[in-house]
Amino acid sequence: MSLVRLLGFSTLACGCVVGRYFELAGDREVVYVEEKGDGCTEHAHRRNHAIPRVRAGADPALPLVAVARAS
Repeated sequence: MSLVRLLGFSTLACGCVVGRYFELAGDREVVYVEEKGDGCTEHAHRRNHAIPRVRAGADPALPLVAVARAS
């Protein structure tokens, strides 16, 4: 387990809420599913599990820009 800094939250088109975190020890961003949407059928979207980040434009279901910023 490592220390992370919250960067923000986003809601995916499927209804899942994801949190973007910056891992301090690894110097990388990690995206975790905070809450699974009621109608989500995506197997990879499991609560409290990381999902892989993709390049901008490669997968519109995974936004790379936070909707709400943490203070």
